[in-house]
Amino acid sequence: MEKHALREESDYQDYLLLKTVYDRAKGKVGYRGFYMALTDILDQPMNHKKILRLMRKFNLYAKIRRKNPYRHLEQATEAHHSIPNQLKREFKQDEPGKVFLTDITYLQYRGGKTAYLSCVKDLATREIVAYVLSSTLKMLIVYQTLEQLNNHLDGNLHPEAMIHSDQGFHYTHPEFQHRVKELGLKQSMSRRGNCLDNAPMESFFGHMKDEIDYYEAASFTELNTLIMEYMNHYNNTRKQWTLKKMTPATYRSHLIAA
Repeated sequence: MEKHALREESDYQDYLLLKTVYDRAKGKVGYRGFYMALTDILDQPMNHKKILRLMRKFNLYAKIRRKNPYRHLEQATEAHHSIPNQLKREFKQDEPGKVFLTDITYLQYRGGKTAYLSCVKDLATREIVAYVLSSTLKMLIVYQTLEQLNNHLDGNLHPEAMIHSDQGFHYTHPEFQHRVKELGLKQSMSRRGNCLDNAPMESFFGHMKDEIDYYEAASFTELNTLIMEYMNHYNNTRKQWTLKKMTPATYRSHLIAA
């Protein structure tokens, strides 16, 4: 891929990140607000000059419409729509496969490179039942995550099965919502700008980042190996006090037998 195309792809990924912050702030955010919000997400914050350049390029602050090189993305955004919060913070579940949470987090590793981790968590068992690590934020990351979830379900779908997320770009996308319906899942979304509505997923990402030195990974492949090892540890050997001191996998067997 030529240098210009690589730059455009990088800008596109950064735009999606800024757009999430912008939407949560209902457009009432300047470059300082972007900088502070990104500091909470990224280990190495984006510098002010880059934020200002991207704001100008993607018209994230001006009310007057300008020619936008990614106008097709804006048109797609207009077709996106949110879903009511069906979960309503009912995080205490005791039926495996009934409520799934999903979200994407950002992992910066050696050399200032960024990877994106999409996960699905079974709320009752705390198991991570699907995950995809990607070098981009393209829609494929969530489509592949849904495919993994479908493989996990293996045709055993709870009659009230639900998947809950925030109102991010990926989850409001019409194609994502179509694929969720095809799986037979109801969809639920957090209220805009309210991270507590998806707190267990945020908690998992926080613990994971505390427990692995992902930032030391020398390559995407090495990072992927770290993530795979951690997921296996988390599901099968990491005991949790709130799961009666069992691992998520063992607790699932306990709930099924109860």
